[in-house]
Amino acid sequence: MISIVHALAFAVVAVPAAAGGATQLARTPRIVDRIAAIGAVATAGVGVALVLITLLRLGEPLRTGAVTVDAAAAVFLVPIIIVGTASALVSPAYLTDSTRSFFPAAHARRFYYLAFFLFWSALLAVPIAGNLGEAWLFVEATTAASAMLVAYSGGRHALEAGWKYLVLTTAGLTVALTGIVIVYVAAPAAHHNLAGLDWATLGATSHAIPHRTALAAFVLIIVGLAAKIGWAPVHNWLPDAHSEAPPPVSALLSAALLPAVVLVAWRTTRALEPAVGTATTHHFLIGFGLLSLAVAVPFLWRPLAFKRLLAYSSLEHMGVIALGIGFGSRLALAGVVIHVIGHALAKALGFYASIPLLRLQPRAISRPVRGLARLDNRVAGALAISLISLSGLPPSPLFFSELFVLLGGFVAGHAIAASVGAALLALGFLGLVHALIEAMAGRSAPRSSLRIPARQIAPVTVVFLVGLIVLAAGAMSLPDSSVVEALARWAG
Repeated sequence: MISIVHALAFAVVAVPAAAGGATQLARTPRIVDRIAAIGAVATAGVGVALVLITLLRLGEPLRTGAVTVDAAAAVFLVPIIIVGTASALVSPAYLTDSTRSFFPAAHARRFYYLAFFLFWSALLAVPIAGNLGEAWLFVEATTAASAMLVAYSGGRHALEAGWKYLVLTTAGLTVALTGIVIVYVAAPAAHHNLAGLDWATLGATSHAIPHRTALAAFVLIIVGLAAKIGWAPVHNWLPDAHSEAPPPVSALLSAALLPAVVLVAWRTTRALEPAVGTATTHHFLIGFGLLSLAVAVPFLWRPLAFKRLLAYSSLEHMGVIALGIGFGSRLALAGVVIHVIGHALAKALGFYASIPLLRLQPRAISRPVRGLARLDNRVAGALAISLISLSGLPPSPLFFSELFVLLGGFVAGHAIAASVGAALLALGFLGLVHALIEAMAGRSAPRSSLRIPARQIAPVTVVFLVGLIVLAAGAMSLPDSSVVEALARWAG
């Protein structure tokens, strides 16, 4: 069984990379789209098999120098698989209406899919990387591919956003690399090789690193990764990149990339805890969580273009995940599991809805959405489901996840932080609900005779709505599940 898991772990990274290469052999848009769809379904099949086998053998996680497949990897792989597959399948709807590109017109579609699948391949590698250095390399690899996708349209703002994303996240990862080098040098002499950065080895030997050295390395690594996660105050690239990237790519950036890098930060925290101290690491993550919530709230209250609103919502929700990990109680960890998956479903649906939305209201690229319910019920419904879920309005699964995280904070003895978090989430809720009401019933929407084909938005809306309902229905039983028990054992 271990050999099967090992093979699946390598296959889930190799299959999308191979699919990206295969798209370069096609010569017509239709064939390119078909190859991309086949590659996406094949990747999803391998990924689902890996997740299911991992969940069936939670007591026997695979931890080698190259690969780590455990409960945490399974949880964080789920949104990457779902959103990556859906983004590949909805990409033709975006590309068909795209009139300009950063790439040469004759090759734009093929270059899009090549960058897309390489980005997805690197993303899938991040949660299962067995080594801190290896994880850093894969996170850096996501930057190279996704920066080109952010700038795909070739417009001035898109190029600026892609450059800003590339520079700021690379600068952050350089800071993280400095921390990794400090850990490597300060490790016991017997582990002065790359194997010393394996998660298991690092966790077992980090107590031998002097406290101040370990603390400096921890701060550098987490702050550097925070620039990629989008935690405040190093989130500056996030609103522009989410706004300018093609919607399928924005979905991957927000719903898959950000939480994947959160897992790297979490594994680093666990590995360095013996040297740094549990209280210090937890307070550090709680601080990032509260600051991210506090910075997001004023923007959620402002009239923003829809994709920009979703970007600031990402800042808020990554803050919630940071709080859950920082609180560390079993109830809070159950909230993290629900939040990672629920946020991915709701946020991806919002970005997919923006494809037909921008056809109905082209000015929505830079202005708030208004009066959408009078223009197209299907697009309005998808947008409403996304915003209702992201706001945490019951029975959204994010209502349960935020409730579990906050209650888990009280259980863990962080009553003040949990109370402040509750107040900030309430303010964020009000901002998103106000944006929803204005988007549905605002008065300034222009009339349009354009009708969006049902196949462009209805199937993905139904699938993601069913996913949100299933997740909400199972939320109350999750704290007692074997998945959360395995996470609690690993994180405790």
